[in-house]
Amino acid sequence: MQSINSISNTQFENKVLSSRLRLALVFIFFLTALLVIRVYNLQIINHEYYLEEAFGNQMRTLPITPNRGKIFDRNGSILATNKLAFRLTLTPEKIKNIAKTLQQLKQSGFINDSDIKKFHKNTKRYQKFHNIPIKYNLDEVQVAKILTNNALIGVDVEHYFHRIYPNQGSSVHAIGYVSRMTKKDKALYDKKNYLGTLFVGKTGIEKQYETRLHGTSGLQQIERNVSGRVVDTQIIKPAIAGENLYLSIDLDMQKKAETLLKGKRGSIVVIDVRNGEVLTLVSTPIYNPNWFVNGISHANYNQLQISTNIPQLNRAIQGLYPPGSTVKPMVALTGLEKGIITNKSRVFCPGYYKLPNVKRKFNDWKRTGHGHVNVKNAIAQSCDVFFYDLADRMGIDKLHNGLDLFNFGRKTGIDIPGEGAGILPSKAWKKINRNEPWYRGETLIAGIGQGFITSSPLQLAVATAALANKGLLFQPTLLKNTQAPGNIIIESKKGHHIQIPIKNIQNWEDVIDGMKQAVYGPKGTARRLNKGLTYTLAGKTGTAQVFGLDAEEKYIAEKLDEKLRDHALFTGFAPIENPKIAIAIIVENAGSGSSKAAPIARQVLDVYFDKQLNNTSP
Repeated sequence: MQSINSISNTQFENKVLSSRLRLALVFIFFLTALLVIRVYNLQIINHEYYLEEAFGNQMRTLPITPNRGKIFDRNGSILATNKLAFRLTLTPEKIKNIAKTLQQLKQSGFINDSDIKKFHKNTKRYQKFHNIPIKYNLDEVQVAKILTNNALIGVDVEHYFHRIYPNQGSSVHAIGYVSRMTKKDKALYDKKNYLGTLFVGKTGIEKQYETRLHGTSGLQQIERNVSGRVVDTQIIKPAIAGENLYLSIDLDMQKKAETLLKGKRGSIVVIDVRNGEVLTLVSTPIYNPNWFVNGISHANYNQLQISTNIPQLNRAIQGLYPPGSTVKPMVALTGLEKGIITNKSRVFCPGYYKLPNVKRKFNDWKRTGHGHVNVKNAIAQSCDVFFYDLADRMGIDKLHNGLDLFNFGRKTGIDIPGEGAGILPSKAWKKINRNEPWYRGETLIAGIGQGFITSSPLQLAVATAALANKGLLFQPTLLKNTQAPGNIIIESKKGHHIQIPIKNIQNWEDVIDGMKQAVYGPKGTARRLNKGLTYTLAGKTGTAQVFGLDAEEKYIAEKLDEKLRDHALFTGFAPIENPKIAIAIIVENAGSGSSKAAPIARQVLDVYFDKQLNNTSP
């Protein structure tokens, strides 16, 4: 019985083993078939595709960043250019442990924690096969040290062109600066053309004409060896450099104006009255645009941020101030053109003005009064009472309409970003913006450029230029000429202009004569300017209050905080007979326009006319 069971079990086991062997053979056959099919797919069907992919691990197509166009002043002096520099880069695709590699570079003294932080911030902007910059503007010693001691795969030194501003802070508010491209910047420009671009214009001309200065990106094919080192480069499409720009700015006048305003907060704008070209656009204090090119340091950034003088504010186009008495010629012209006064109209100035049934006195700057004055005397001596009376008779809306013709309350359209519009008040303006009615006394102070009215130095220069050429109002421009790579210099299209309606040309002559008497008249507020003048000058001084005084209060600058003191202003044009340039200047909290602003304006104008005399016309 026992032997029968043993035989029976042996047969069963053989049967089971046979079944398992057949199953294993089927499985092996199935796996072999899959392998053969896969090999066939790789080697035969998709051979070309995978060959190209393998080749792509060695060959990459990358953008070539074009050389940025240079910026010159009107006489060919360089304002912004490019300098060959070097940067340390890292290619993530070639590095197994990026964190370890960065630490090794840090230990070798090539980078610091700030560089590492910036690298991680920038990685999202690049593909893994891109060379991502870690440190910019390496000097020759650093480059030599890196090339000698660095054996890290995926770490390289590349050359690039570094933006440089050779005049440091001079003209910074006109030129602007470039800095690293942000995600927000990317949305503004052609993605394909800016693929390899690291820096873009942030302010001024650099931003306004970014696409012209940038140029057209090219393409290159690079070949790497198994270690990730570049062994060959082929240019597929060459990059086209950006255009060179020639500005209307005269660097000599610009630097002179900056020197005269050094240590002060203010602005000087000079315009060619014949075409609207801006010869000088100065805002002080200035700052160094070179700080921003490769990323501003914390120390320099904090220096700008904590400064109460706000260096980055472009006071020429963004500083909005009460124009004070510099607006009086335009107010007088409005009164003459509307027939409210004539050149024979006279007003008695006892040193103050009173409205009927109103207790408050509106004081003249000269408390003893000017006596009987006509429109020319009023402009020359800056008689407040004359303009209180004129504004009251005119009413705020007529006053608004007259000043509107000179572009007050609107942007001039200058070709740099960030311009402020200022305020030209009216009854409707106050209702909309303050939800309050207009008061008669507010019209009086608007007539002397105080109260709600504000304007920029650029607006004052544009309006003064329109007075000088009797109604021709130009859109101011900074771009004078352009030059494509290898081509001749081409004159840029000028801004548009309009003619202010003139009812009686004699009215304009009377106002201009009043400005002439301000400089040459025995009681003119700018009479100290006429000594030694080699050209004729018409001008208007101004003093703008930062805060109002009560009728019986006396202004004593020494008792006030510096930033509560009056602003000093001056506007003018020269020569009178055949005007060429107009100027507007403001010195914040400096006091009297006649003693503080006017002498500065004279020195800037002297530079222009000295050049004319020496046949080096700006």
